[in-house]
Amino acid sequence: MIDIHCHILYGADDGSFSLEETVKMVKIAEQGGTRAIIATPHSNVPDLYQNHWNTEFDLKIELINKALDENGIDVKVYKGQEIFCAGRFAELLFTGELITLNDSRYPLIEFDFYENSRTAYSRLSRLVAKGYVPIVAHPERYEFVSEEEDAAMKLKEIGCLLQINKGSLSGAFGREAQKVAHRLLEDSMADFVASDAHSPYMRTPFLANVRDMLSEEYSPDYARLLLNENPMHVLKNKEILTY
Repeated sequence: MIDIHCHILYGADDGSFSLEETVKMVKIAEQGGTRAIIATPHSNVPDLYQNHWNTEFDLKIELINKALDENGIDVKVYKGQEIFCAGRFAELLFTGELITLNDSRYPLIEFDFYENSRTAYSRLSRLVAKGYVPIVAHPERYEFVSEEEDAAMKLKEIGCLLQINKGSLSGAFGREAQKVAHRLLEDSMADFVASDAHSPYMRTPFLANVRDMLSEEYSPDYARLLLNENPMHVLKNKEILTY
């Protein structure tokens, strides 16, 4: 499996606090069957995490992969960001101060949980017009997706992809997010499931349980698409498959 949303870039946000903690998180991911992870620190979050990409972050990715190799952990970590869709996000992405997932056409985009839907559609459309294919992080947690029946379809019509959180499917973010997450799966609207892991203790990157649940409740083919095939296409900058 490949995890496209994981807060393992240490010292960058509310995820891993140290290289040692990152190694623990990746070891857990490996035990759950994950073989590649895209590190996605929060970025462009007003008054909190700016995290404009720089050589320090590139060095951290190198150090993480070196530490994994030294510890015999067979997982590769790639660079990326979870970009908060506000302010000058588009200009910063266009100039390379914010980055896509593994230098692909796919930026991982998050919103305020109470974002206005029309604002969200407008901002995402700017990215699509420039040739990007936005991956909307955890849409099931946004009020407008929950309350507006056609919101997910509108996101897809704009040209976006949808990434569901592992925890949403088990109810970790509340009943409403759980309901919406399963509705997206039932309607074949989801393109990815990822861990959105923040710690080796809670919200971990262990994905085996969600893979088994998806296989049993939906289908093994859909589970592979969400956890293996589409994430691999992101890493290789290829077109995403539909179910």
